[in-house]
This record gives sequence, structure tokens and C-alpha cells, in this order.
Amino acid sequence: MADKINTILKHFKAGRVSADRMHAALKDLLYQDLGFAKVDHHRRLRRGFPEVIFGKGKTACQILEIARRIIAHDGTLLVTHADGKVFSKLKRLRAGMKFNRKAGTISYSRNAPELKKGTVLVMTAGTADLPVAEEAKATLELMGNRVETLFDVGVAGIHRLLGNADALERANVIIVIAGMEGALASVVSGLVSKAVIAVPTSVGYGASFGGIAPLLTMMNSCSPGVAVVNIDNGFGAGYLASLINR
Repeated sequence: MADKINTILKHFKAGRVSADRMHAALKDLLYQDLGFAKVDHHRRLRRGFPEVIFGKGKTACQILEIARRIIAHDGTLLVTHADGKVFSKLKRLRAGMKFNRKAGTISYSRNAPELKKGTVLVMTAGTADLPVAEEAKATLELMGNRVETLFDVGVAGIHRLLGNADALERANVIIVIAGMEGALASVVSGLVSKAVIAVPTSVGYGASFGGIAPLLTMMNSCSPGVAVVNIDNGFGAGYLASLINR
């Protein structure tokens, strides 16, 4: 962005562009006002990754217009909580647009992301937690992380976890996704010397209160080094893990 600004100013000082043209070229560098949304073009510079579209609550046409601007400016797109209807519109924007139906994500990258050195392990307590895990995985991969997965290793059969101790050791960061009582995050943290990101899910019977029970369990973990994101927030966990892995 800095190079673009310097180039525009250079042409302006040399008299090759008018003040009106310079203003038109610069006005959308920080954000672009679409009326219903203000697309944050400054996000990659501040945070290292472009703005991500949360699809739920937006119309397919709104998502399409926001996505069009993000791709044109940054060449990388991630939409979460999306469906096939939205994908049918977005896939016309660029060849190579990907839809992960399990995760509910749509992604695109003009260029392959540069891979980070470390590996992030995404693990779940049960099979019902897989959609959240897929969202975390899709986020991590688009941000250039090497990802390993370990599914259905909850505390009801702890031998399944202990039998995969090598995967825990290889990882630089671990994302633990669990519903019910959410005990798996504390168990994993007690076994490793690395950051653990806990994701409570809304999976469980009535007394889990849609994910409140595992959320409180994870927040009250007696094992230090556990960070907790919101219920079903695989994207947030993947984003945080990528920042740590960087």
C-alpha cells in the first residue's frame, strides 16, 4: 500500500495526474464505502490478513459485492457461515473459488500462501465437532499454515488420545474443539508445553446449554496456557493459532 501511495504522489508532483484523479485513486485505500458495508482495505496492512466476511445475516448479493472488492484489492478471500447459494454467485468471480460444505467456508487465493514453518494440530473430542474443526482448518490453510488433524479423541476414551502422543509433540500450536463438558482442552494442556486454543461447541445434551457448559469448563481450566474462543468459533481459533504460529 505504501508503494502505491508513493507512486500516486510522485505522478501528482510531476503534474501527470490532477488533484481529482489523485483523490479518486487514494480514497478507497483505507476503506471502501458501499453504503451497506465499509470494506476495510487496510486490514492486511494492520493485521497481516484481509478482512474476512461473516456470511450469516448478509444477502448473497451483499456478500458478492464485498467479495468483489476484497479480491480486487488483496487477491485473497475467506467467507465463513456461507452456503451453496452464496457459492453459486461467488464462483463466477474467479476460477479456483473453493467451497467447503462441511465448514461452511468459501475461499480464494490468487497466489498460494507462503507456508509457515510450524504445524497446527486441530483436534476434536467427538465426530459431532467436525464442522467447527473444518472451519478452523480452512482458515489455517488459507493463512499459510501446515495443518494436521486428530478427530474423536475425547475423554470418554482417553486411550485414543494417549495413543496419538506423537501428533501432540509435533505441533507448534494445538486447537482443541469439544462440546459436552469440554474437558479435553485441560487434559491436552496438561500433557504439552505449547499453546492450546480451546473451542467450546454447542454439541451436547440440555444441561450443556448450547455450549455454555464447555465454555465455562475451558475458561476455568486449572492447566495454564489455555486460551478460549467463543462457542463454535473455529475461525477465531484458526486465526489466533496462525498468529501464534507466525
